[in-house]
Amino acid sequence: MDNAFPTGDGAARPAVPRVVVAPDSFKGSATAADAARAIAAGWTSVRPYDEILLRPMADGGEGTLDAFAAAVPGAERRAVVVAGPAGGEHAAEWLLLPDGTAVVELAATSGLTLLDRPRPLEACTRGFGQAIGAALDAGAERLLLALGGSGSTDGGTGALAALGARFLRADGEPIAPGGGGLAELDRVELGGLRSLPPGGATILGDVTNPLLGAEGAAAVFGPQKGAEPAQIDRLERGLARLAERIPGGAALAAATGAGAAGGTGFGLLVWGARMSGGAAAVAEAIGLDAALGGARIVITGEGRYDRQSAAGKVPSEVAARAAVAGVPVALVAGRIDAETSAFRATASLSSLAGSGARAMADPLAWLRAAGVELARAR
Repeated sequence: MDNAFPTGDGAARPAVPRVVVAPDSFKGSATAADAARAIAAGWTSVRPYDEILLRPMADGGEGTLDAFAAAVPGAERRAVVVAGPAGGEHAAEWLLLPDGTAVVELAATSGLTLLDRPRPLEACTRGFGQAIGAALDAGAERLLLALGGSGSTDGGTGALAALGARFLRADGEPIAPGGGGLAELDRVELGGLRSLPPGGATILGDVTNPLLGAEGAAAVFGPQKGAEPAQIDRLERGLARLAERIPGGAALAAATGAGAAGGTGFGLLVWGARMSGGAAAVAEAIGLDAALGGARIVITGEGRYDRQSAAGKVPSEVAARAAVAGVPVALVAGRIDAETSAFRATASLSSLAGSGARAMADPLAWLRAAGVELARAR
């Protein structure tokens, strides 16, 4: 009998339906783990006997460190004090896995949420580079570098400077930190860069944008970091100047994902790191494919589902893996601004709440309501 298991008397009864809940974080509102628990609570209030598997996800942005920490037994959090994205210092963490891999998250070291206000020209990635250096000092055999949630558009120059590169003006002095300082860049010296660890470095990115142009770091992501049109133009010209002054820079600037995290993807490619999908790496770490085996439905989600969501973000990764497993997918999002034919059902928090403001005021309550709605529709 399909979907059944034997009872003690040899009869059979229907197997307990399995529901996998695998959302990303709802940025600024709820962590991935909290979102998963809230959705699951809503679902079980309607269908209390279903088996629920929580598999909170991340795509290389905020929450990637937590996803690996929860998924990998023996993962060890390591504290580090790094430069803030616009000066000062702050405490951060990186993660050491039992196999010697270090996971370093840009959002936790140089992220937008660490700024008191957007600083599109001054914010830099130096703290991210310092955390990478701490992992190397600790003997990391391999690096997983999670991009996303960046507060800067400096082309990764802050991170590379922390690792030994020099970005100099015509008078031989270092350029000012941040994307605004690239306007004075005269030459780049990479001879002092620290070597990659033996296992190399893998970039976990959530976007495919190149460094430059209409789909590049400044044009697409600059406004999210507070950049006005004139500042976007300055940042674009600075990034182009950076690419021109690095051997092979033009080819690297055009690479998929070079524009990630304000061009930090480009800087890491210059160092020798290789690009990979962040959501795919997290899915492997948490055993998502195994969880999907025999599942009746998987629920994924993120704060805003838009046209960028299909480019390697969590909902698209979960949907792709679910399609292989033959499992229907439901989507929960704070707001839905793109076509959703890949999903069996959808729930918008702003629609449930009546407005985006109401949804943001109590996101966990509306995530629970989304779980209720999906369970009733099942």
